[in-house]
Amino acid sequence: MQLLDIGANLTHESFHHDFDAVMQRARDHGVTRMIVTGASRDGSTHALDLARRHPGELYATAGVHPHHAIDYDDATDSLLRELARQPEVRAVGETGLDYNRNYSPRDVQLAVFERQLQIAADVQKPLFLHQRDAHPDFIALLRRYRDKVPAAVVHCFTDTGDALRDYLALDCHIGITGWICDERRGTHLRELVREIPANRLLIETDAPYLLPRTVKPQPSHRRNEPMYLRHICHEVARDRGEPVEVTAANSTATAEAFFGL
Repeated sequence: MQLLDIGANLTHESFHHDFDAVMQRARDHGVTRMIVTGASRDGSTHALDLARRHPGELYATAGVHPHHAIDYDDATDSLLRELARQPEVRAVGETGLDYNRNYSPRDVQLAVFERQLQIAADVQKPLFLHQRDAHPDFIALLRRYRDKVPAAVVHCFTDTGDALRDYLALDCHIGITGWICDERRGTHLRELVREIPANRLLIETDAPYLLPRTVKPQPSHRRNEPMYLRHICHEVARDRGEPVEVTAANSTATAEAFFGL
């Protein structure tokens, strides 16, 4: 059973001291390829560097997360355009809107989101999207650009059934993380995941965040890592009522098609 983690923040400082061991544990658990998320100027550059050092195993995205939108300027835009044209970079993002934290003003988030939507349209690469507590503004802007880009994934989906159906109506892919394992706030996803067509369902860890709460025993460091994608795959398969081998094969094939691997 081979798996592809579509969202791993492997540039995070928590992986610096044991990166090689993290990679080996992922391989040992069937996670043979990973997309390294670029979420800032420096992070996107670092993600590309990791992908180049691990050809065929790691790939990258390039973007600026809405938390960092306040730091986006013309130089950032130029850099992202340069990065997005590199063959190892398979999507533009992480980009979108986050009204839960509002680390950047909403008007700035909207402007920066649109600039990155335009980059994806110009370079004709998929979008790797983030949305939290901002669905009306997010979907309105995405609708304007959806037919200009080849594909889009709403990564780490945690929203409502209505939001899910809005995204599927736009032919978006949906990324499911260990949030589905959280009995405090993710139980609705166990029902909604059945509504996602097999050719639109992608799975991810969002490591080092969102360690699945159903992993037993819980690691003392509480850090999520790509090896736990196997656990997420089992949970999603159970909720969809299908063999885990089917969920694994379908999500991997869908990710290969989405990222052009």
